[in-house]
Amino acid sequence: SFACSFCWPLKPALAMFRNQYDNDITTWSPQGRIHQIEYAMESVKQGAASVGVKNKTHAVIVTLKRAASDLSGHLRKVYEIDEHIGVAISGLTSDARSLCRFMRRTCLDDKWAYDEPIAVSRLVGFVGEKLQRCTQAWGRRPFGVGLLVSGYDSTGPHIYQIDPSANYYNCKSMAIGARSQSAKTYLENHMEEIANTDTQEELIKHALRALRDCLPSDSELTSANCTVSVVGKDTRFTIYDDEAVAPYVALLAEVPVAMAEDAEADVQIAAEDFA
Repeated sequence: SFACSFCWPLKPALAMFRNQYDNDITTWSPQGRIHQIEYAMESVKQGAASVGVKNKTHAVIVTLKRAASDLSGHLRKVYEIDEHIGVAISGLTSDARSLCRFMRRTCLDDKWAYDEPIAVSRLVGFVGEKLQRCTQAWGRRPFGVGLLVSGYDSTGPHIYQIDPSANYYNCKSMAIGARSQSAKTYLENHMEEIANTDTQEELIKHALRALRDCLPSDSELTSANCTVSVVGKDTRFTIYDDEAVAPYVALLAEVPVAMAEDAEADVQIAAEDFA
């Protein structure tokens, strides 16, 4: 038929670009790789950036908000799981909502069974087991979302990173999502300073400073495109959006001003030396 004769020449070309080892989640490549897990990890890199930091008393997560178009609102990137736990997502929002429902149900079950809030590490372990099951069964696919979990329990504040590969890490600070490497560089350079902050405001300021590095050069961090969440000692998990974020974003304005003053002072000193 005409349709078959038209499609037949395209089949060899399509076959050239198809990877024969990425048909399902249970197939290993000769190089020891599982390509569908790598594809899921790539979806996290394409998602909105999130930054998590902690000190001795609090854990803070800040995220960038994205809108599908100018006509739509921003998608939620931070979810409350329990009074002492929350998550930030990067990747497929629909997958994240499914995981959040699982995490909330797990918290309720554990609270009912033991009459105390679930430990953050215990909940993260349950999530890792759920993600692992999706990587070992034919006909399923990995969750295409990465999570930053912030929480506070009897052992103190925590920041955990959970990957689609089912690996999870207890972090001092962490950034995930698009352009997150710039934020990681800032966090690495200020790791001790962040851990030794005395106030919640200083911790949020460092998180927003790292998040600002994830923006394109033609964009600015404003109260309209970021979300701040805080949890800690005597502080239940709280999400700040829009106008509630404005006081924290205003803290960033102090950094360029201070740098400008230092630069102006250097110029004056150099002028005096030259004179």
